[in-house]
Amino acid sequence: MEMVLLTALGVGGATVIGALIGFIFKKMSHTFSDIILSFAAGVMLAAAVLGLILPSLDYGGKFGLLITVAGIFAGAVCLNVIDKLVPHLHKLAGADIEDHKSSNLSKVLLFVTAIAIHNLPEGIAAGVGFGSGDTSQALIIAGGIALQNIPEGMVIIGPMIAAGVKPGRTFLIAMMTGLVEVVGTLIGYFAVSLASAILPFALAFAGGTMLYVISDEMIPETHAHGHERGATYALLVGFCVMLITDVLMH
Repeated sequence: MEMVLLTALGVGGATVIGALIGFIFKKMSHTFSDIILSFAAGVMLAAAVLGLILPSLDYGGKFGLLITVAGIFAGAVCLNVIDKLVPHLHKLAGADIEDHKSSNLSKVLLFVTAIAIHNLPEGIAAGVGFGSGDTSQALIIAGGIALQNIPEGMVIIGPMIAAGVKPGRTFLIAMMTGLVEVVGTLIGYFAVSLASAILPFALAFAGGTMLYVISDEMIPETHAHGHERGATYALLVGFCVMLITDVLMH
């Protein structure tokens, strides 16, 4: 349990680390941020496949394939519905917040709500990994999610400062969004611990949410500024780093 709690704090704390970097490097180049985000996407892709989807097949038994496929699509559809209700970072961090300061309060509230809502399933994915009992695999999954949270924490700072939010309050908001991931991690862990029968579906569901985030948010964002080739190789490097780590840890 201590390992789960420490990991949950690490996953949520990664957003705070990203926020601190965002304060220090307010004018960070798109090239650098795209490379970092692409690397994180590759790490998350490997974590989703190796740490969630393949174990889901193993734990699913006779109906493993059916359960895994259903779980993947259920996770993706869940985030798709959330996206329809509350657009995520790449849809909110642009002109809407920066160009209309007179209505900044409502926009910042929407901005923070969007981040928090999308962070919950990511935290659950980290917790579900621990519920499987494979600590090394769970740490890989949590590491991938935490790595993705760093660039996300970096990019939430600028729009909020531009909207007129004071730096201290901006940092507090960033910490709150990270706390949501801590809660999500604990929910995921306790859910599969209390009901082991749902483990195969829960693993696939978590994998589906991660695949959705990678395809719908991370890759489009990294390809939006003319750095497609560099971003692609950074994703491959991230994937291979996690692949090598997984092999060495087993």
